[in-house]
Amino acid sequence: MSKVPANLTIGLFGKKLRNPLILASGFLGVTKSSLKNVAQNGAGAVTIKSISREPRQGHKPPVVLTNGDVMINAVGYSNPGIEEAKREFSGLGDVGVPVIASIIGEDARELGYMAKNFLSREFAAVEVPLSCPHTPGYGLLAGQGTPEATLEITKAVKGSTSLPVIIKISANVQSIGEVAKAAVKGGADAINVTNTIGPGMFIDVQARKPVLGFGVGGLSGPAIKPIAVRCVFDVYEAVRGSGIPIIGTGGVTTGQDAVELIMAGASAVGIGSAIHFRGIEVFRQVCGEMAGFMESEGFSGIKEMVGIAHD
Repeated sequence: MSKVPANLTIGLFGKKLRNPLILASGFLGVTKSSLKNVAQNGAGAVTIKSISREPRQGHKPPVVLTNGDVMINAVGYSNPGIEEAKREFSGLGDVGVPVIASIIGEDARELGYMAKNFLSREFAAVEVPLSCPHTPGYGLLAGQGTPEATLEITKAVKGSTSLPVIIKISANVQSIGEVAKAAVKGGADAINVTNTIGPGMFIDVQARKPVLGFGVGGLSGPAIKPIAVRCVFDVYEAVRGSGIPIIGTGGVTTGQDAVELIMAGASAVGIGSAIHFRGIEVFRQVCGEMAGFMESEGFSGIKEMVGIAHD
């Protein structure tokens, strides 16, 4: 008997994605042409670099370091600001796959402003990261990782746009399930779990000082995947009755990594630092590895695997 080919397509926000792999914000999402390049290399959807109201230079270099299976970064949300970003991210139909916006702000009011004044219907959805561990005034360093702040911000953004809203939460919080429930209560359409974790630090022993210009940074890369799997598992348990989709992000480098997150409860999977470890072809490679696994194990579609580790 011949094997049934694996179907990697998924539905998300009323759109059909050719596969569940989404370019994570912060990696190659700085221009429309870079998004198009990622799409041409196999991503199912792409996320732009996070945009703030005013231009930001970010932290002083160096801002990224890779050491073994760990990447550490403290970019500091460098971006051109809302007006230049509007010009850059127009005509998004040319990208070829759904494009997700990413907006940041220091509080609910500013995030509401961003949702109202930056977003266009060309975007498929908007992601709101409340989870950055290394940028003062934003994310965890602005107190945005609590259930109370998550609820307030989610309501503010939902009230300012008709686009689906993705709330990106952190592994660093004490009760990730409660934060996820707050996002659901506020009207979130999806939850992304998780951002970089930490912050952590590498010290240059010859220079006798921290390597990164900011000193500390968020950790990503294959080493954090077990934490991402646990976080997705916990969030799925917390919100499974709501039916809200989860985007599992953190350390995904192989098809098996992606399958682990899906079995933990993710409906889609974010890929970022794996571009460094395997090249931009990683999206196509991971899709092939997922399909091979699914065919060998008798899974015909992604939905059959979502949350199966809980049964």
